[in-house]
Amino acid sequence: MNDSTDKKTNGSAESQCNCDYSLAFLLLRGWLGVRALMTGVEKFGAYKSVQQPLLDASGQPDASGALVDVKVKYYALANYSGIPAGLKGKFAHEALLPQFALTAFDKMLGPLLLATGVMLLLGLGTRLSLFVQGVIYIALTVGLILIKQDDGISWLGIHVALVALALMLAKHNKLALLKKW
Repeated sequence: MNDSTDKKTNGSAESQCNCDYSLAFLLLRGWLGVRALMTGVEKFGAYKSVQQPLLDASGQPDASGALVDVKVKYYALANYSGIPAGLKGKFAHEALLPQFALTAFDKMLGPLLLATGVMLLLGLGTRLSLFVQGVIYIALTVGLILIKQDDGISWLGIHVALVALALMLAKHNKLALLKKW
């Protein structure tokens, strides 16, 4: 082998490696974007009970006219709750978490998750949206530490690691509308 053969071999391996990094970043960006977007959408979800006819074995309404209550999920702006009601009570009694901070976080969490999710999926300011997501997950971790939710803390640690990995791979971002940010 000579120098020109070595350079060709190394060059093709390097371009393959860059393609792998680009694909890895695209997968991370997609997963983190979908995760944030769907979590933000779920902040607007609620359940309501609806009465429906009881169905017999053949799938027809029961002849007696019996009704059953069925819970149906629906989404509306009026349903918004950034922090689940069960956790709000726990946070309200935590001395290290001031009420104004809890209120602000509750109002901002859903919109921030929606915005960063959309930004990641579209490739708008991927570094900025990844950083904001990392900060959100750190803030959520602080809250879960205060109420001693160790399982949730571990899951958020994995999210922070994924965000950090995505930020390390951001230089391989090929499908983006704004690459600099």
